[in-house]
Amino acid sequence: MSGPVSPLAPKSFADMPPVRGVRMATAAAGIKYKGRTDVLMMVFDGPAAVAGVFTRSKCPSAPVDFCRANLAGGKARAVVVNSGNANAFTGRKGRESTAMTAAAAARAAGCSEGEVFLASTGVIGEPLDATKFSGVLDGLAVAAREDFWFEAAKAIMTTDTYPKVATRTARIGDVEVRINGMAKGAGMIAPDMATMLSFVVTDADIPAATLQALLSEGVEPTFNAVTVDSDTSTSDTLLLFATGAAAADGQKPVSGPADPALAAFRAALNDLLKDLALQVVRDGEGARKMVAITVEGAESDAAAKRIALSIANSPLVKTAVAGEDANWGRVVMAVGKSGEMADRDRLAIWFGDVRVAVDGERDPAYSEEAASAVMKEEDIAIRVEIGLGTGKATVWTCDLTKAYVEINGDYRS
Repeated sequence: MSGPVSPLAPKSFADMPPVRGVRMATAAAGIKYKGRTDVLMMVFDGPAAVAGVFTRSKCPSAPVDFCRANLAGGKARAVVVNSGNANAFTGRKGRESTAMTAAAAARAAGCSEGEVFLASTGVIGEPLDATKFSGVLDGLAVAAREDFWFEAAKAIMTTDTYPKVATRTARIGDVEVRINGMAKGAGMIAPDMATMLSFVVTDADIPAATLQALLSEGVEPTFNAVTVDSDTSTSDTLLLFATGAAAADGQKPVSGPADPALAAFRAALNDLLKDLALQVVRDGEGARKMVAITVEGAESDAAAKRIALSIANSPLVKTAVAGEDANWGRVVMAVGKSGEMADRDRLAIWFGDVRVAVDGERDPAYSEEAASAVMKEEDIAIRVEIGLGTGKATVWTCDLTKAYVEINGDYRS
């Protein structure tokens, strides 16, 4: 992307080694952007096991519908992603576009259309001219390389200011396996999931059903715990692939998601998902600060999460953060409107290590100077003690600045 990079961007990017069994290539098809890549193709050397999690929007994009249908087959040979056009709210033309793209990808990869997965991100409501990029897929399938993760992440950006990548290793038994991931997202980001595309590949040998259980569990405290602006996208897609290449190293088959041999893999996968999810928040449109909101003492974990999201999604809380204003009254407001049980007279609130309110009123030792110093940091922690139970949750968000309005005010121009 042209323009300034988010001040919250990583100071350095992960060195992304290849994952055996998958190759990638990109092209500039001119779908919306000029002078940059906007199509990504991933090709698997053999059938890879696949799992997926998608938006809960009742107005999903055509590619989301397509992926959901193919997920039942449990196998993937090709993935095609485009940026600049979401192919959402495009009716019959949208379905025709996915069918055309899938047919072209299947020909290029030498597989069935049921082994193709598609994702699109960008403007909603504009018909996607699949002829623009379906013609480049033959060349991409041939040119695809293993060591292409960083460039691949660039091709799927929209309003992102930097590509988002992460890598981890883990052991399954005596065999080391690798997990690589990339994501895009900066706005229309809210749980279940977010305007978020993410593609994660491991060389582990894990069957699709087990992979799905690991992914469904892993998204809850990661991608489903981030919000930039409370708006859930039409297009959210997170796909996890296992190429099985580690079987040749002697990796033993796993019996299911509860197999003790998967403990280290599960931890590494969840850590990678959290890494990517927080990179998305740190690139929130116009963001200058990242905020971790932890709610403790709620009636249940689910209640704690709903209260935390009420705080995280409040424009008044987010603008106070942007203005470096330790306005804990706005946090009280957001707790009270959450719909969950709360007792005003048991409430306590911290900004960083500074307790600003306790027992339903301002902390007797409150220091405006100390609280304001916390708000000047790039990373801010807000903690709320409800005082009713043992429920706990953390969600992550960013501040709401004038730049967010500017970015989204002229997004289609």
